[in-house]
Amino acid sequence: MIKKLNSLLTKRDKQVLFILLIFSILLSIIETIGVGAIIPFIKVASDFNEIHKGIFAKIYNFFNFKSDIDFVVVFGVVLIAFYIFRAIFSYFYFYLLARFSQGRFHLIAFRLFENYLGLPYYHFISKNSSDMIKNITQEAFNLVQLISNFLFMISEIFVVIFIYLFLLYINWKMTILLTVFLGVNVFILKYTVSKSIKKAGDLREEFQKSFYKILNTSIGNFKIIKLKSSEDKILQEFNKASFGFAKANIKNASLSQVPRLFLEALGFTLLAIIVIYLILKYHQDIKGALPILMAFILGLYRLMPSVNRIMSAYNQIMFYSKSLDIIHNELIYEVEDLGDEEIEFNKKIECKDVSFEYIEGKKVLDNINLEIKKGESVGFIGSSGSGKSTLIDILSGLYKPKSGKVLVDGVELNEKNVKSWRKKIGYIPQNIYLVEGSVAENVAFGEKIDEKKVKEALKKANILEFLETHHKGIYTEVGDNGIKLSGGQKQRIAIARALYNDPEILVLDEATSALDNATEAKIMEEIYKVGENKTLLIIAHRLSTLDNCDKIVKLENGKIKEIICKQNLKSGS
Repeated sequence: MIKKLNSLLTKRDKQVLFILLIFSILLSIIETIGVGAIIPFIKVASDFNEIHKGIFAKIYNFFNFKSDIDFVVVFGVVLIAFYIFRAIFSYFYFYLLARFSQGRFHLIAFRLFENYLGLPYYHFISKNSSDMIKNITQEAFNLVQLISNFLFMISEIFVVIFIYLFLLYINWKMTILLTVFLGVNVFILKYTVSKSIKKAGDLREEFQKSFYKILNTSIGNFKIIKLKSSEDKILQEFNKASFGFAKANIKNASLSQVPRLFLEALGFTLLAIIVIYLILKYHQDIKGALPILMAFILGLYRLMPSVNRIMSAYNQIMFYSKSLDIIHNELIYEVEDLGDEEIEFNKKIECKDVSFEYIEGKKVLDNINLEIKKGESVGFIGSSGSGKSTLIDILSGLYKPKSGKVLVDGVELNEKNVKSWRKKIGYIPQNIYLVEGSVAENVAFGEKIDEKKVKEALKKANILEFLETHHKGIYTEVGDNGIKLSGGQKQRIAIARALYNDPEILVLDEATSALDNATEAKIMEEIYKVGENKTLLIIAHRLSTLDNCDKIVKLENGKIKEIICKQNLKSGS
């Protein structure tokens, strides 16, 4: 666990941790002084003769006190000032502790999100979106709880060590006896309660995973759920996940109270044992041993809460330990390390002996050789699983060939120049996702909104006039995932998004397959028009969609079966 935590913390985090460690040692010393200082005060207040003995006599003479009462009053005022200082110092320490641990949430969540965005496309599509959202929002928060409890536990351990040394100094035999008694009971708690809490933590993660998955899929498929009338089944699944998650938290919350209740009972038991021990030792009342008894009462009064907090913190660490495993595993994924080398596209794109496989030994593309000239419109057809989308993703620089290479004007596409290449591509997907917001936000999509560029893109997509006539122009609200728009309107906004930065290449991945024939024909006519000076790569199921292509590439079982040129298309051959 320490090794995993260490790998997640930055150099600055470790420096802050060292400072917090120093603060925790100072706090522990202050706490120990706070426990020990009250005993001599009670001693001199109950018997003024003690003022003129040992260290008290030296202090009395050094400061030239006029009377014993003055000495005791000043002693009391100093103690009050000390306890106020202790409270302020403790508050400042716990503020720093909270600031450090809670501040990690932002950093961990950001690192996770950054890591997910930096994943190669190949790795990203293999991950579950609900798991990624859960990890960023919930598991990152849970890890913060683990870190917070870990730091809190460390600080309390130092308090226990110093108070324990103080009790050893007072009476080592009694302290050793109490240590054995306390140690056995803590051992029992660790291997009963803590073990159960860790199991509850594992179940918590499992049920929470289902919880997020059901929410994500239900909201994304609401229309299908309504049409299938499958609400009851989904509610049953959600009930199981939600109740299981709640049960795990109930178990954690209830079992977390056991150490406190157990140790409180144990504290009173220990006090009774000390009294019995003193009576048996001196064979009389315990008035003579009152200072020792008072020291142990004060020591236990401060020690037992610390032991309880250590156990509680340890149990919470066990409960959230799964979060540490998850985040550690998510952050060890290798992200893309792409260079900023420019690549020019003036002549052609070539695939030379390109092969690709998702699973080793099962080729999706096999020895593809293809040439696409700049300004050409190329259609790709074939049955599902023939490799069309994979080939387009390789040409787009999203996938790297397992063997062979992609050349742009004779320059191989690689990690150094693929970022520059991707910027030349405008992509129109089959499943269009629009963010809740304005048309302008969706067209610019993550970039600064340039009204002129937005309007120009919408004009090319043949929807600007409609938006300005019937709605609020480029600031028309689209609703969640474009629910306020028709399929054709969403498609045109997706086209505008692809055209926003005036790309050299337009990629359509079955972009019009969900539309009716008339709407599809109209939109394709517009795409061919705006793509006159661009290279078009179009995947389609219907040949009619590709009527204006310069050539059509037909794939079958990962291989190019035939390439149909424009003249052959026109002749019908």
